[in-house]
Amino acid sequence: DGNLRVFKWPSMEIILNESKSHSTVKDLHFSSNGKLLVSLGSGGPCRVWDISSSIVLTSLPNENREIFSCCRFSQISDGTEVLYIAAVTEKGGSILTWNTKTWERMSSKHITRDTISALNVSADGKYLACGTPSGDVIIVNSTNMRIHTMVKKAHLGIVTALAFSPDSRALASISLDSSARVTIIEEKKEGGFNLWIVIFIILVAIAVYFLKVQAIEK
Repeated sequence: DGNLRVFKWPSMEIILNESKSHSTVKDLHFSSNGKLLVSLGSGGPCRVWDISSSIVLTSLPNENREIFSCCRFSQISDGTEVLYIAAVTEKGGSILTWNTKTWERMSSKHITRDTISALNVSADGKYLACGTPSGDVIIVNSTNMRIHTMVKKAHLGIVTALAFSPDSRALASISLDSSARVTIIEEKKEGGFNLWIVIFIILVAIAVYFLKVQAIEK
């Protein structure tokens, strides 16, 4: 019903009580320091709350008829905290990145033609995980926002929740079809492409050598 409450633990003292935060609350997430809370609902903007003062710090608009579905705070490689929001766009499921200092939109990356039903970020901030209504599980590299691993039909139904292991080497996913799955995240070596370049250079050098030999013989 859109009622948003934040409690202290373990006293259960209410420190934020907003009866009309959204028409329906769809997702919530705390920042790493616990000072901010992001919330999004079935419509309208995404809101960021200052926990200490219990006020809305900023409202992030959904531009171009985007529909926000999931939200997660995380840190990127330089230690800066960002906010990721999964959104439904004209192309399908995209991940939007927001600066948590200026609250300006940093980027928008199209991930899948399907919508994104679940989103999570690894503890080290290196990977993002997306789940879709078709049961697909997608792991994205947060540095370049490229797909690291795609598991088609990991589940028979909509993916409802995702969680990384503490060491970010495995991803657990669950679905409305009552199934659970663990996907191992393998490190991809970056040297393969360089090896092909070396082989190509060697082949070109050999070809040039034989051309020179033929030219001398003539």
